[in-house]
Amino acid sequence: MSAAAKLTGKLAATLAANPAAQADDPLALSKALTAYTAPLCNGLAHGAADLFDLVTPTTAELLHVWFGEDMTATRQGLNFHPGQRQAILNTIVAHEVLAAGSLRELYEKVAPTALLAGDRLAEVSDARHAHPKYCLKMATGTGKTWVLQALLIWQLLNKNAALAEGRDDPRFTRQFMVVAPGLIVYERLLDAFCGKLVAGSTSGARDFATSDLVRYAELFIPAAHRASVLAFVRGNVCSKSEIGLKATGNGMIAITNWHLLAEGDVEDEVPDVHAPGELPDPQRVVDAVLPLTPGRAAGNSLDMLDRRYARGNVLAYLASLPELMVFNDEAHHIHEVRREGETTEVEWQKSLRRIAETKGRRFVQVDFSATPYNDVGTPTRRRKVYFPHIVTDFDLQSAMRAGLVKSLVLDRRSEIGALPLEFKAERDEHGNPILSAGQRVMLRAGLHKLRKLETDFARIDPTRHPKMLVVCEDTGVSPLVAGFLRDEGLAEDEVMTIDSGKKAELGPRDWLPVRERLFNVDRHARPRVIVSVLMLREGFDVNNICVIVPLRSSQAQILLEQTIGRGLRLMWRDPEYADLKRENRERINAGQEPENLLDILSIVEHPAFQSFYDELMHEGLAGISTDDADERSGTGDVVASELREGHEAFDFAIPFILREADEVIAHAPLDVATLPAFTTLGLDQLKGLLGQGDQFVSQDLQSSTLFGSYRIDGAVMRVGGYNDYLSRLTRRISQALSQPLPKTGKVANHLAQPYLQVNTVELTGWLDDYVWDRLFGRDFNPLADDNWRVLLLQPVVDHVTKVFGMALLDAQERRIEGETEVRHRRLSEVPRLMVRTSCSVAVSKCIYPRLPYPSHHGGLERTFMHWAQADAGIQAFCKISETRHGFARLRYVKEDGLPAFYSPDFLVRTDDAIHLVETKAQAQTLHPNVQRKRRAALAWCERINQLPEADRDGRPWHYVLLGEDVMADWQAKGATLAQLLRFARLRPVADGAAQVPLL
Repeated sequence: MSAAAKLTGKLAATLAANPAAQADDPLALSKALTAYTAPLCNGLAHGAADLFDLVTPTTAELLHVWFGEDMTATRQGLNFHPGQRQAILNTIVAHEVLAAGSLRELYEKVAPTALLAGDRLAEVSDARHAHPKYCLKMATGTGKTWVLQALLIWQLLNKNAALAEGRDDPRFTRQFMVVAPGLIVYERLLDAFCGKLVAGSTSGARDFATSDLVRYAELFIPAAHRASVLAFVRGNVCSKSEIGLKATGNGMIAITNWHLLAEGDVEDEVPDVHAPGELPDPQRVVDAVLPLTPGRAAGNSLDMLDRRYARGNVLAYLASLPELMVFNDEAHHIHEVRREGETTEVEWQKSLRRIAETKGRRFVQVDFSATPYNDVGTPTRRRKVYFPHIVTDFDLQSAMRAGLVKSLVLDRRSEIGALPLEFKAERDEHGNPILSAGQRVMLRAGLHKLRKLETDFARIDPTRHPKMLVVCEDTGVSPLVAGFLRDEGLAEDEVMTIDSGKKAELGPRDWLPVRERLFNVDRHARPRVIVSVLMLREGFDVNNICVIVPLRSSQAQILLEQTIGRGLRLMWRDPEYADLKRENRERINAGQEPENLLDILSIVEHPAFQSFYDELMHEGLAGISTDDADERSGTGDVVASELREGHEAFDFAIPFILREADEVIAHAPLDVATLPAFTTLGLDQLKGLLGQGDQFVSQDLQSSTLFGSYRIDGAVMRVGGYNDYLSRLTRRISQALSQPLPKTGKVANHLAQPYLQVNTVELTGWLDDYVWDRLFGRDFNPLADDNWRVLLLQPVVDHVTKVFGMALLDAQERRIEGETEVRHRRLSEVPRLMVRTSCSVAVSKCIYPRLPYPSHHGGLERTFMHWAQADAGIQAFCKISETRHGFARLRYVKEDGLPAFYSPDFLVRTDDAIHLVETKAQAQTLHPNVQRKRRAALAWCERINQLPEADRDGRPWHYVLLGEDVMADWQAKGATLAQLLRFARLRPVADGAAQVPLL
């Protein structure tokens, strides 16, 4: 048994013996599989995980690219978060390592005792679970589409590798279908795979460069496979109207919505009964003769008949494929309808079963959902029935704790709680719907919060536009809401109404600009309010929804979660706001009101949401906003520190060398007649040496008898003729000038690094002339009587090599061509810094009026800024922002050999120099990476100091590493900061290391 098999068996036995992992839990499979996967992935970041021995080389390569520490370190801000990582790893382990051919088999391998709970064994043994089937439970806004694309690439590259090796691996495929629940998600998936619609295009053309796989190729695809994967995606994506019709190359990525499957010609599963003598059913006779019949609603529309016929063809085409992997986005739509104790599948799930019938384990179903459960029971006693095939669980609570989605706050106004208001629409005397008093109060409360956020956010960033989403109970109420908002002072274009009939009402051509405007609301001030029923329940992936007014009175838990999910995506992703958002989460967890509303989703209270709110608040994940919030800024103490008037006097121009001046090595032509001849031995003597190399004699070890003498040729090189000799000698001379010859004197092809790479033809010509006219002080014909053989002797070769080596060096001319091209980047290119008044210092010697310091462990930087502000010897200084001043960073190599960037803390200008200053706690100054940063910064400063003075502000540039204890000591002694910088600057020493005073 292989080591990998033993390891897998050992882990399976361990889990089977652990009843805690197999408890009667609706998520037992997810928990058991996660526990199974965890030990396999220990050391994954360092390439030492056991998982690498259990997967294919292709999968191992992908795991290294996705999760290897050396790769993730170079992709800061562009990596999978822990929830995505766990979803990918659990799926790979379940499908590739465990290779379970059905859901029941997967349970038997990782959660066998869970099959004993209730009717789970019967459920997972059903035919609809007789193939590999995985559900990934991930909260809204946590990047389900990225996981989908990663798994698709995993399948595609493994299938390509198997086919290249002539193997048929049933675990992998190049045939994919991505199913969306509705038009919004369908369009979003097309954006992800094909790119966004080209602005102004009426033909639906898309820009592939804006697709996720192109924009994030560095994350998704290893460099060696990038071209092939992108070519496959670009050439094989089929929209729902192209499935089965578009010619694709050895694979397919079909993207459709569930309507294409639900309205297909799915045969009735009830068996026909033959009754002799019974009159045939007329409808059956018509169905048997005509392939399609007109529908009652559409009359005899040929377009309708064509679409219905095409759907039937699509199902037949998909069923005929030998293998297929189906990704179901928002898979809570794959559910069972329970009526009167009987369970019935929805129509499009029947279609999936039909497609899977002929494929066995080669049909794979991967479902994605934030809410993979059904609500069952009465309105007062509802419970969640989770899907049995959930293999990973990254819920809303986990996402909130990790700061991956907005924090949740319930707007509980006293006027709402005090009045017994009706929150459902009412009817007038004519039966027409009208807004109830409770709905009007909720809308006013939401509009009040929106206006406050717009005012507060505009102070720090006028390009951020918060939005309000109103979710209505039906399409009859949405026009009333839009009219009420206009009565409250909103303009016509500030309210956008979107419901399920909007696209049909406008038509495909007029819908495109509406859709484009809808999905780009983040970038525009208008509309301010979006009113919808269920059209935007899912797939509406925008970031700036900050207020939700839920007018729907549904008690269904799944609808409540989906409504909140529309506003969960982060709006303020900049790292400079991370501390503020973390403090908000800490305050909410402690039961306190947040200090600001950055990435806070405000839900105007609705009685139907009370139990959901109570659950989140019990876990410390939701807070309450009271009337006191009106007195508090929505941005907390964040202010914009913008360029001050006359900032030019305090600005820094950082030089960047775009192109160095080129040092060119040229050679004057050699005068062969002036080169010294070979006079050590005469030509006749040299000919006598031919064949008189070292002589060897064989001797018997027992009797000491000598026999079989033989002689070694005295030639240095073995060549086939004079021309070959010239070629070998040319290369020998070229290499001798660039590096020492090997001890053997032999020049191998892979060792040759010629000194002259472009003048070798001239060198060969000079050698030829030298041999004929000058080598022996008289004319010499190397081609007569095999005279060239004397040229192979060691003394001759050494002489020619020495003569030409010295001559070439003497003829060498070095000259500088071109000029060093320098570009300057100024700190003032960043017009503002976002700072907190509680964590910033007011300064006057800087381009900004306030400079920030970290809220945690930022005391040293604060002390430095106060000292620089008070020192008359400091002309100007500035704190470098890692996020805003992205150009002011240096490259260095970390201790583990990986490349990285870092930004010094400050730029400081004194009378005689400009200093790059790094402040560190004293213990950190000796850290290996700090030392490596020090050497890189010193080398950078030395390059800058070689530029003309005009390119470096007329001053030398120096790097200073200041420890906390040194700063305190010099301040206590009354020294100035300028004196400390002058003393502590790093200086180069002979061996290239950085020398710094022992501080």
